[in-house]
Amino acid sequence: MRKLLGIVAAMMCSCAAFGQDATTPPANEHVVLTVQGRGVQIYSCTKTPTAAAWVFVAPAARLFDKDGLEVGTHGDGPVWHLQDGSSVVGQVIAKAPSPDAGAVPWLLLKVASRSGAGSMDAVDLVRRSATKGGVAPGGACDVGALTSVPYEATYTFYSSK
Repeated sequence: MRKLLGIVAAMMCSCAAFGQDATTPPANEHVVLTVQGRGVQIYSCTKTPTAAAWVFVAPAARLFDKDGLEVGTHGDGPVWHLQDGSSVVGQVIAKAPSPDAGAVPWLLLKVASRSGAGSMDAVDLVRRSATKGGVAPGGACDVGALTSVPYEATYTFYSSK
């Protein structure tokens, strides 16, 4: 019986780990840049078929390097702009729940477009991980209202080149 419980527990752990693996880039991708995003997730109260609910609108965050220096911004698109003049727009290809139940999910995004010359020139993928906060408020809301929920995330930019 103990052996069976151990196997079941191991399966449950591997399933949880597999969920996080959905946002892990392929082995041929290497890290170009890692930044910390700090800002808000913006939600609008929208009428749905059953009730009014908070619906995601856009992120608005500042990006910081490992030394705490601001290096860019993140906003609607989703787009990441760096101070070197380069930017990328991403498209979600994988999603996994955050280990923190009160945080927005982890994401893997492929680059749909890029502009400017700089650090983002060869970026193929963007991963959002280590999220904190940002989840839409619960409960009733007034249609048309906006709210901003503070969040943090690690953004890692990858290239296969």
